[in-house]
Amino acid sequence: MLGHGRCRLGAWRAAPASGATRSVLVAVHGRAMSPGYFAGPVAPHTSLLALATSLGHTVLAVERPGYGLSRAALPHGLPLAEQAGLLRRALADYADHHPVGAGFFLLGHSDGGKTALHLAGESWSGATPLDRLLGLDLNGCGWHYAPAAAHFPDTLAGGAGELNWGPLRLYPGGTFRASRALLREVPAAEEAETGRWPARFPAAAARVRCPVRLTFGAYEGWWRLDRDELAAVAASFTGTHRPAVERLPEAGHNLSLGLAAPLYHARALAFLEECLAASSDGPG
Repeated sequence: MLGHGRCRLGAWRAAPASGATRSVLVAVHGRAMSPGYFAGPVAPHTSLLALATSLGHTVLAVERPGYGLSRAALPHGLPLAEQAGLLRRALADYADHHPVGAGFFLLGHSDGGKTALHLAGESWSGATPLDRLLGLDLNGCGWHYAPAAAHFPDTLAGGAGELNWGPLRLYPGGTFRASRALLREVPAAEEAETGRWPARFPAAAARVRCPVRLTFGAYEGWWRLDRDELAAVAASFTGTHRPAVERLPEAGHNLSLGLAAPLYHARALAFLEECLAASSDGPG
């Protein structure tokens, strides 16, 4: 569990088998999902948790506010910015009781990327590793919705299948059966924010001060991804270096569940290595 008091958050924690932790990677799940999304539910080699811990990082795959453990206290969930505030306090509490290495690194998928973007814009002094944000890696999280996503189909009801998955060949056998166990009801406060995201993205992006990396699958269906749109997305991060934007071949929206997951995770962790090298406390 993360935090204390009434609104504690659930989390999957995976730590290196030996040695001191180099950093804490905070993985933030998407809409209607749960932390198991990052654990390779069908093919172990697709697990972000396994790869990150093998490289010396601790992983916290968090339940966003309104999901899992916190649903009883927050039955309607929280708006995205308030989710980020609660997560920031929970991570500060975690840092008071556990080693964090050189600091925290955020990885957010889809709507979890929206929360992670707000979280990156929270107060991080960087004075010590306990209060240092090393970087932000977003996947499947853009600015303007694609026309096919404009009516926001329901994930649980199955209306978002084509947007979420793309061609079936992109996933290991058994993925769709296994993914049913990962699904959760979307909290009402989060649902209400979906249509407001395009208006709120620029200000959220401008508040980020850490290095940023963006990834979209070649078969991403939720977002507009033409050249001008991607340039505008990158240009919105005015408080940090212009982020790299990658299109991952043979991948859909749910990158961490697909056959391309090992490649995506390896590149995200390579970005973390770059962030560590840029940090004064990064390992040699």
